[in-house]
Amino acid sequence: MKILITGSNGQVGFELKRQLATFGELLAPTRRALDLAEPEAVDAYLVEHQPDVIVNAAAYTAVDNAESDEAAATRLNASLPAQLAAHCAKHNALLVHYSSDYVYTGEGDTPWQESAPVGPKNVYGETKLAGDEAVIDSGCRHLIFRTSWVYSAFGKSFLGTMLRLGGERESLSIISDQVGAPTPARLIALVTQQALAKWLSPDGSDLKSGVYHLAPRGHTSWHGFACEIFQQARKVGLALAITEQGVGAIPTSEYPTPATRPLNSRLDVGKLEKALGITLPDWQSQVALTVEEIASSR
Repeated sequence: MKILITGSNGQVGFELKRQLATFGELLAPTRRALDLAEPEAVDAYLVEHQPDVIVNAAAYTAVDNAESDEAAATRLNASLPAQLAAHCAKHNALLVHYSSDYVYTGEGDTPWQESAPVGPKNVYGETKLAGDEAVIDSGCRHLIFRTSWVYSAFGKSFLGTMLRLGGERESLSIISDQVGAPTPARLIALVTQQALAKWLSPDGSDLKSGVYHLAPRGHTSWHGFACEIFQQARKVGLALAITEQGVGAIPTSEYPTPATRPLNSRLDVGKLEKALGITLPDWQSQVALTVEEIASSR
């Protein structure tokens, strides 16, 4: 089996390369080998390599920049998934695509179910929703995993930023009224591996094409996430300048950004757990694992 991973140098793509290697031949082209911004280059690559599975980890994730760079965000988040889905529909290939909690309205405090009404509040969310809809409308075999607050031990993420700033400053002010589930790229890749194994198994019919929420259990605010990061960092001996009392809580209104952020990013993960026969871990344990990974690499 031949698996194409797009966005292989990103946080999720890096972990996917580690998790999916046992399934067969992995294609993980760099940008030099395949410029995803060029539709003709993508078509030529697909025709040449004919992958059996496409795992689309490529995305335009600079949420604020998307407000003024809509064309680039639309290409990667909407047009590219549509192009990949059309190829999969034509060649009976499977498309695994990653999406976002930003497709929902971000209102209330109830965890979103996959069937909840959508209503993105910014360009990033609008383009991610357009990509989801294009995949579904294509009729291809697909798994769409909507996730939230992605981070990893490598690359740029909130966790890495907090460890850097916490090592430099004695105090920080962190938003406390946006709530969601911090999701490590490692968990996304692991669940993707489990989903592919299920899809290819004799009882794979239990896992049907559709949208699934992929995130740890539980939820917290960005402020709570930061506090947990610093707590775990102290446990493993990472050097911090920030004090335990130095993590201040502020509302979103005190930290304006070009893009409107959802206040409610809670995701109900029951559908995915039932489909795969698993229980997803809590978000705190995943933070601890990632901080330990960072500490061990230093």
